[in-house]
Formats: sequence, structure tokens, C-alpha cells
Amino acid sequence: MTSFDPWSFNFFSMTLATLAIIVSKSLVTVALPIEFRPSPWSLAHATFYGDETASETLGGACGYGNLFSNGYGTDTAALSTTLFNNGFACGTCYQIKCVESTWCYPGVPFTTVTATNLCPPNWAQDSNYGGWCNPPRVHFDMSKPAFMKIAQWKAGIVPVMYRRVPCVRPGGLRFYFQGNGYWLLIYVMNVGGGGDIAQMWVKGSKTGWISMSHNWGATYQAFATLGGQSLSFKITSYTSKETIIAWDVAPANWNVGSTYTTDVNFH
Repeated sequence: MTSFDPWSFNFFSMTLATLAIIVSKSLVTVALPIEFRPSPWSLAHATFYGDETASETLGGACGYGNLFSNGYGTDTAALSTTLFNNGFACGTCYQIKCVESTWCYPGVPFTTVTATNLCPPNWAQDSNYGGWCNPPRVHFDMSKPAFMKIAQWKAGIVPVMYRRVPCVRPGGLRFYFQGNGYWLLIYVMNVGGGGDIAQMWVKGSKTGWISMSHNWGATYQAFATLGGQSLSFKITSYTSKETIIAWDVAPANWNVGSTYTTDVNFH
């Protein structure tokens, strides 16, 4: 019979306890990814703005700036107020297909666009004749290149079916810095998964987590003195409620006007 060694047992027990603590701590910050699922198809209408260059889509209410250099390209759309959700829909992705119109291109199942702008109401015009983005209408004012993928541009407006889909983004989140020594303004770009953000925090190397408030579009702000500290960010998705942490995004000598990239993203 093998004798019982209490020292070995205690060491084994302590090892298991240590592993349990390590795993437990890891689960606090590294949760299993939550995959965003497409929504059902719904009916809406679509128009376009600008010309074939899509230059008029640059900038926009979401704050993405140059859509070409920031990775959004011409496959973009402005959302009516009903969809825009006070800017919380910035970065969301939609499949759109033209339906029930002779202007639709046959054999084109859909095109995919990212929400980068707001299509404001036009109360001077009837909601069914010119005021296409008036609440409670659900409407997409697409870039002209995106619109031309599903219908002839001469149509002006076409009925469409749409659904929310996961945003597939290469690489991780990107953070564009603005502000000053007492105020940090962050433009969050290249968001995958649901594409949207509900809440955000910043952590300096000498601070705890500081809650950031929603400024406008896809921008978040913190009124804090964070100069000379490396910065990390914690972000919660508006749709999936998943929270991820991007550690040490910016070095201690970070500068406003710079963009810092990460290797983490939503899915």
C-alpha cells in the first residue's frame, strides 16, 4: 500500500488553488467573445447623397473624418433619426437590398454599408414626399457608389429590405486623440461586432478607471489630467453588452492629433 504524504497533498492543493485564482482573475478581464447575430429583414427606403466620388460623405455626424483613410471607404450611409439613436448607432453595419422597383439591379442580393452620418429631418417637406428622413421613418441616405450597387441612380429613391449584420473589421480598435491637458476627447473607430459603443472608460498608469461621457457620434470624453501617463481603455458594446479592455493603447508621451491602434476588437 502506498503511504499518504501530507506535504505532497498540501503542495498539490496549493497548486490547484493558485491555478484557480489565476483562471478566476483571467476570466475577469478575458471573457469569452460574444458574437453579434444578424437581425431579421425589415422594410425601409433608400436614397443617396453626393456624387460618384463620395466626397460629400467625408466627415459626418459620427466624427470618422476621412472615411477613406480611416477604413470605411464609400460603402456608407446616413441614418434617419429613428435609426441614428443619438449617435449610438454610429459604426453599425447593414445589409441593404433593393426590392419591388423596376430600378433595382436584378441578381444583386444586397450590399453592406456602415452608418457614418445622420440624415436629419426636413420638416418643410412631407414625410412621404421629400422629407424621407423625418421621424418615425426608417431611412438610409446612402453614398452614391453604395446606392449604385443595388439600383440605378436615376431612381432617386427605392424601397429596400435591410438588416443589421456583424461588422467585419480588419485589425483592432483605433483611437484618435483630441483635447488638451485637462480634457481628453477620443474618436473610436474600426469597431467590429455590433459596431457600436454604449460606454467607455480610460485608465492612466497612475489612475483607476475613469468613466467617459458620450460627447457626440462615436466620440467619448473625460475631464481629467492624463498627460505623461500610458492610457488603457475599457469599452462596452451597445448591442451585445460585451466589455473588452485594450491595455496600454497609448504610451506616456501620447499626443493629440494622433491615432493609436490595438489588437482587440468585438466580434
